[in-house]
Amino acid sequence: MTDTKTETGLSSDPTEVRRQKLDQLRKTIGDVYPAHFHRTMTNAELAEKYEALELDTESGDVVTVAGRVYSSRNSGMFMDIHDASGKIQIFSHKDTTPEEARALLPMIDLGDIIGVTGVVRRTKRGELTINAQKIVMLTKTLLPMPEKWHGVADVEIRYRKRHLDIMTNEESKLRFQQRSKIVSGIRRFMENDGFMEVETPMLHSVYGGATAEPFKTHHNTLKLDMFLRIAPELYLKRTLVSGLTDKVFEINRNFRNEGVSTRHNPEFTMMECYWAYADYEDIMDLVERLFAELAVKIHGSTEFAYGDKEISFKGPFKRVPMPDAVKEVTGIDFLALKTDEEARAAAKAAGFEVEKDWTWGECLAFLFEEKVEPTLIQPSHVTHFPKDISPFAKEVPGEPRLVERFETYCNTWELGNAFSELNDPEEQRARMVEQLEQAHARGEKSKQLDDEFLDAIDQGMPPAGGLGIGVDRLIMLLTNAPSIRDVILFPARRAKAD
Repeated sequence: MTDTKTETGLSSDPTEVRRQKLDQLRKTIGDVYPAHFHRTMTNAELAEKYEALELDTESGDVVTVAGRVYSSRNSGMFMDIHDASGKIQIFSHKDTTPEEARALLPMIDLGDIIGVTGVVRRTKRGELTINAQKIVMLTKTLLPMPEKWHGVADVEIRYRKRHLDIMTNEESKLRFQQRSKIVSGIRRFMENDGFMEVETPMLHSVYGGATAEPFKTHHNTLKLDMFLRIAPELYLKRTLVSGLTDKVFEINRNFRNEGVSTRHNPEFTMMECYWAYADYEDIMDLVERLFAELAVKIHGSTEFAYGDKEISFKGPFKRVPMPDAVKEVTGIDFLALKTDEEARAAAKAAGFEVEKDWTWGECLAFLFEEKVEPTLIQPSHVTHFPKDISPFAKEVPGEPRLVERFETYCNTWELGNAFSELNDPEEQRARMVEQLEQAHARGEKSKQLDDEFLDAIDQGMPPAGGLGIGVDRLIMLLTNAPSIRDVILFPARRAKAD
């Protein structure tokens, strides 16, 4: 069976062939896209039920299955049809298949979706097969399928036409099945740990909770400019204030109007949680337990491969303060530097280019990103971030320039960010005002102070540990994906060229 001119006298153009066949089918069988068809089992269920069926034996059972035609041999006598669970071979022969059903075979193209009723048997070669007694056209396709063995070669077409990618690429199909398991696994883990899932707004009149450029929109009825959520943090903290629960989480979609790369997509998934009467060390333990459980769910072990690296999610992870990590790699002891000027001078003396107005903490964070991040292959918690870049975290006792914050790294990527959350309302307001002034100085005139959040914090938020995990990057790691676009079903992409 091919998409070229046949004995039917149809056109040699593949798409036109299918349209002509569709016209013929409408005349001969009527409804080519029936609304009602009921299969008795999936292909996987059939394979499991008849696993013990012996060679060259019929079961005697009549079943009904359905799926897309992926291959055809001997003018349709043998066909493989696939549903989401797997494939089954269909055998249509004059000794077992009525003429009415066999008459449909020349009209069936690769990619068509058919239903088949027949007797289950296992061939002499061991192939589980259905001897067709009835064949029903369920969906006539108008476009040829990509060649099964090579799939969709063009990467951009794979992302733009994900349905074709999954249709012809078992690796992609498996990856998105694993993504579903991972997201479901995160939800089950959090619920089993006593966290309540909530949903917070995706449209914000004041954006905050992270430093990022937002997407803007307009609410016609309210006559209000709004922003797509860049983070759910401030709403989740208000949930803690309310007393609804002491442990809250949300698996959320965030939107940041920024760059696109192998690790960045403008629309992405995060899991964010807040745990009253806990701190950042409690959150470190939670991250280690969660990551280990997800690795076992996907790989059956806490050890797995990413590219040519062997990764271990077996806890405890390495824990290192940022100043110590920078000192070990660069030799610069930032804790011994007392002023911003000293920090900039030390960085320049070591050969780094820093901005003339950078603070002590900004210099420390820059050297960490440049020299330490590339060395973090195995999962590690980097702790004690500079307060300059951490407006929502509590100070480290005895060292007011640092805060109780950590980021979890693996394969050089940041996977999670967590704090002992700031709940002093006056300190919180002062830091947010300072952050607002810095944003305005950068030209972000739409940035506003979130007075409703500050009003809620004035009401009293319990001490808490908070966490945000980049779900897409975690899925990349667990499924050995080279790009974030490989784990997002329909990633952002440029407009199609004319």
